Amino acid sequence: MRQSSALNILKTGQNVFLTGSAGSGKTYTLNQYIDYLRARRVPVAVTASTGIAATHMSGTTIHSWSGIGIKDELTERDLSNLSRKQFLADRLKETAVLIIDEISMLHAKQLNLVNQVLKHVRKNDSAFGGIQVVVAGDFFQLPPIGSRGESNREKFAFMSEAWLDAKFHICYLSEQHRQVSEAANGGLDLDDILNQIRRQEVTFEAIAALEATYDQDVDIKRTRLYTHNLNVNKINDKELAALDGEMMRFEATSTGDSKLVDTLKKTVRTQDELTLKVGAKVMFIKNNTELGVSNGTMGELVGFAAVKIDDGKGNSEALIEEVDADDDAETAKKTDTSDKQTAKTKKPTTQKMPVVRLNSGREVVAETEEWIIEDETGEVLASYSQVPLCLAWAITIHKSQGMTLEAAEIDLSRTFELGQGYVALSRLKSLAGLQLLGMNEMSLQLDPLARGADKRFLALSEEADANYAMLNEESLTQSHDKFILKSGGTLNQSVIDAYAALQKKRREQQQAKIDKKQKRRNQVADKSQSTLLATKTLLEESLSIAEISQARQLSQSTIMRHIAELKAQDPSLACDHLRPDDEVMTAVGTAYIAIKVANNPNDFNDDGSVKLRPIFEHLKQRIDYNTIRLALIFITP
Repeated sequence: MRQSSALNILKTGQNVFLTGSAGSGKTYTLNQYIDYLRARRVPVAVTASTGIAATHMSGTTIHSWSGIGIKDELTERDLSNLSRKQFLADRLKETAVLIIDEISMLHAKQLNLVNQVLKHVRKNDSAFGGIQVVVAGDFFQLPPIGSRGESNREKFAFMSEAWLDAKFHICYLSEQHRQVSEAANGGLDLDDILNQIRRQEVTFEAIAALEATYDQDVDIKRTRLYTHNLNVNKINDKELAALDGEMMRFEATSTGDSKLVDTLKKTVRTQDELTLKVGAKVMFIKNNTELGVSNGTMGELVGFAAVKIDDGKGNSEALIEEVDADDDAETAKKTDTSDKQTAKTKKPTTQKMPVVRLNSGREVVAETEEWIIEDETGEVLASYSQVPLCLAWAITIHKSQGMTLEAAEIDLSRTFELGQGYVALSRLKSLAGLQLLGMNEMSLQLDPLARGADKRFLALSEEADANYAMLNEESLTQSHDKFILKSGGTLNQSVIDAYAALQKKRREQQQAKIDKKQKRRNQVADKSQSTLLATKTLLEESLSIAEISQARQLSQSTIMRHIAELKAQDPSLACDHLRPDDEVMTAVGTAYIAIKVANNPNDFNDDGSVKLRPIFEHLKQRIDYNTIRLALIFITP
């Protein structure tokens, strides 16, 4: 079914299950419908099964919206208490359309509870109290978390009484907006392979195409996906330990009910103590439209910026002065004279926060974010605050759900859950970005129950598509208008136009914020170039590293980084007076070549350069790190 056909069905007010393969445009279609409803002043509630999924829709969790919280069952007393909460009762009564995204991750018991609450509060025995319910998702994604011993039959939402009660119209989207065609593979592309997996009719050609990616040289900025946390943690810890420089730790803070805090921690992909170094590969774990990042945005940590914390209202601003992680503690506290003067006037609190260079090349400051659970009145019951980053040399397949990746190294050799392979492979846009290290017998298998349901969903979708295709445009329009009026909305064109104008204004304001932050980033970049030129000026006076370090009040390792960047910009840079003696150059050069020939992936940075530690160990500690770093400036192009 095309997106336009699904929108026509949604606008009739029927309960709808919107599904389709990864990248088919489910979220886009939902957002189109939400805009349509809001323009006509129809009260719509936008929710999702998890807090992370809710951020994609700018909504809240269905648990918070409905008042069910983390309960698995509700007594008559519980229902009475909920109906007496005026704020909750008004919200449930006023809502005309309820949207639940990522329905595959919502337990059947919880969908039943939402149905039960709406019927009770709205005093209406129709499914979900008589409102339109739109659920979206793909049941080939990994199933919801359940109690020990529960089968998927007990967990899947489509097996609930509420699902049967709703009599959902099925809209199975068939257009593909993530995967791209790869004619070079003899007509077999990733989309073909994913569809074969969905049908459980995987051909030898598909398996051969996947296995052929083993020797594929994917982007150095690839993401590594593994089935087990043990592999992920081992890789991330090893890579972090191999980096030189100061280690920065960021402690999470939490408030509220301990059980609710634990629930938040399960959905947030970070740690209570986040340890970072410059050079670390990281991933954002929360959407931030102002920064232009989303859950899954990848990058490299390039430094730490002093962030000015305002008057406790949650506002903060990155100072222009950037702090290098490998500066000593005393130097790291220094700022420009102008910044010091400002500090004397405003007395702001400052904190060093990670600066991330995204894979796109843009640099952003990752400031602390907060995840919350609210009650039906909007009161915060629990909160969890931490820098929204996690180490991302490797991540688990579970944590990759919902992401779109340009390149990935995937190991399915220890697949232990049906659907893991499909989830991992469907994160990618094409086979060109895949390096598959291995598979086992379970890797390409799907849950039989989900497979059977999917066949039925596809057939019902085709039936619905055919039925609505027979309606003429006038009949559809009348049906759409009837639902708007029934829901308390308006058909007044001036009101609709006013909403469109307001949305345009909001987009312009949002763009203005993004432009402002970009201007600040440009200022940081300009200042960075300025500090390089200051080093270059002293370098041209034939000063030593130590003398430049003292003159600039920066660490020697920072000065050498400046020189490396300057020499990369200008190979004829006047710095030959710093070249180590021939004996050192020969020893470091020999070690460098030996490591390149050995070609051990653990010896290289993501940009392909050789790490310092293997060279240091190869030289058996006869030459210190700074001398090695300096020699490499003259060895590497």
